[in-house]
Amino acid sequence: MKVVCVDDEKHILQHTISLCEKLSRFTEIKGFLRSEEALAWLKNHKADLAILDINMPDMNGLVLAAKIKEKYPDTAIIFLTSYAQYAVEAFQIHVSGYLLKPVTLEQLSKEVNFALSEHFSCETAHIFVRTFGNFDLLIDGNIVNFSRSKSKELLAYLVDRQGSFISRTQAASALWEGQQYDRPIQKQLDVIIRSMRSTLKEYDVDEIVEIKNAKLRIIPELLDCDMYRFLDGDIDAVNAYHGEYMNEYSWASPREAYIDRENRNRTRLQQ
Repeated sequence: MKVVCVDDEKHILQHTISLCEKLSRFTEIKGFLRSEEALAWLKNHKADLAILDINMPDMNGLVLAAKIKEKYPDTAIIFLTSYAQYAVEAFQIHVSGYLLKPVTLEQLSKEVNFALSEHFSCETAHIFVRTFGNFDLLIDGNIVNFSRSKSKELLAYLVDRQGSFISRTQAASALWEGQQYDRPIQKQLDVIIRSMRSTLKEYDVDEIVEIKNAKLRIIPELLDCDMYRFLDGDIDAVNAYHGEYMNEYSWASPREAYIDRENRNRTRLQQ
């Protein structure tokens, strides 16, 4: 990942660069004392993150950030400043972080992880499943709209099962918690399954769900998923997790508890 640091005070710029060098996720770090120099470099190079001073002569950090966002909307922005009154203007540009000087390694690391976690994903994935926070299925970056909320929930449950086949009884138990699996529920489940498959077919991704011997499963190999990446130890997925997993579904709480434990264990090992 590439980061651009811009500050008109040389000693602060060098300090920021030295902190970035201690963060292993960056492969290239560029420092500039003037906004124009940074923009000249950015004409031919894209940065994943820009760390900008706000109060600079000629072109301040707010203007610079707007120009960067105009050319590279996905570039994350973190402002470093001595003046807290700029915070409102900063967030109007949709920046990812805002830190008051002097900045420590711990503060910067936290902001960098949060800023870059927003861009975790899905940019290159044709089929991406987002489970951290609320559940969504994205095709080429666009959220799939399900005609029935239960159809979307069924797909979410299949994703949570990570490729294991689930029976119709299991599906009904998740979708209608506490209700008996009787004939009316069976008929409703038929409708939900058909609706889910119809939506997936509409987006030409119906191959991600397999039905065999009246059981269903997601095919993990055919999609990209933040939760799957997290369990595989992907650093971007780990940083993207902020304690929330499929918030809208009560049956997801055991998985959330497991992810929380894994997250705490990883944190302890890094200390």
